[in-house]
Amino acid sequence: MANTRLAWLLTAALCLSAGAAHAQFAMVPAPQSAAAPAPSAADTTDSYKKDAARHLYGAYASQIYRGKLPPLLFGIAIVETRLDDKGNVIDVAVLRPPAAKEVGPWVVQLIKSASPFPAPARLGLMRFTEIWLVDKSGRFQLDTLTEGQN
Repeated sequence: MANTRLAWLLTAALCLSAGAAHAQFAMVPAPQSAAAPAPSAADTTDSYKKDAARHLYGAYASQIYRGKLPPLLFGIAIVETRLDDKGNVIDVAVLRPPAAKEVGPWVVQLIKSASPFPAPARLGLMRFTEIWLVDKSGRFQLDTLTEGQN
């Protein structure tokens, strides 16, 4: 009986700590900038990706992982974002979902909440993919602007 109770308490403690460790993915932080960004002068998808990544870094400055990422990441997702010619998000699709199931929807909401992006003035409708590198703390880097990994 005592062993059963001890096993139950240990299981409950593990479940609570696991849930608490990933609670940061339950809520999407509000973007820090509400003003519409200046249009992008990019004339290629790759150069526009840099503008989009900078926009996301500005919107979620407190969520950016500064420095080199740890060797083991909590989630890596490949995400496709489609924008209209004004920079409004049309659609976000997770092309490669991360092993941590809570990260994919969290990333999608971050992108949608950061809309509008810089208008792709020279490119019109825009479609690009980005690799999201997410730490267990809920901080991230984008492959386009990554500082590397330890």
